[in-house]
Amino acid sequence: MEYVTAVPHPRTEAADTGPNRTGRRSLGVALLFGAVGAAVALLASRQEWCSGVAAVAGGRLPLTAKGSDVTGVPAALAIVGLAALVAVFAVRRVGRVLVAALLALSGAGAVAASVLGAGDSSALDEKAAQAAGDASTTIDALSHTAWPYVAAGGGALILIAGILAVVYGAAWPSMGGRYERSGAPRARKAKALDPDRPEDLWKALDRGEDPTGTA
Repeated sequence: MEYVTAVPHPRTEAADTGPNRTGRRSLGVALLFGAVGAAVALLASRQEWCSGVAAVAGGRLPLTAKGSDVTGVPAALAIVGLAALVAVFAVRRVGRVLVAALLALSGAGAVAASVLGAGDSSALDEKAAQAAGDASTTIDALSHTAWPYVAAGGGALILIAGILAVVYGAAWPSMGGRYERSGAPRARKAKALDPDRPEDLWKALDRGEDPTGTA
């Protein structure tokens, strides 16, 4: 004979180890990586990427170039990626996949632009030509910093966030979901008033209702 009990069985952790838990984890990682990656890419773009010396009027002029002087692509794509990270929660289904793909592409583009800009000296050559007043003037003793690769690291974080959004985005919540239901409070069911119970009349008056039932 099977043993029957009215006491509910204790909950196991199985419910917390399924797709919902994976979705929550991926959501947290994507938000963290996307926000940090965009901040790192923007910060690195404002730092010195390269330096050198130009021969000007018989002297030598030291020059430096920031990341924004070399290329504005990583910073611009970081902003696009940050906007896409927020927009992921405002769309659903196909729209979410497209926005997630844009997020991933923004990160990949930031990585590529940063790596390509790591060895670029055109910004310094342009500054040297302006300082010397001669378009043929170029930079000497060229050196580069690690900031381009820091920007590339920020782009990589954005790329990871985009990949997570593509793979797990369907399980993430949507900002629009909470507004699909009517936000108006439910109408309270009118309670019949008993004219023989004065306390009901007073309660109706306290609620701002008309106890007579007239409009």
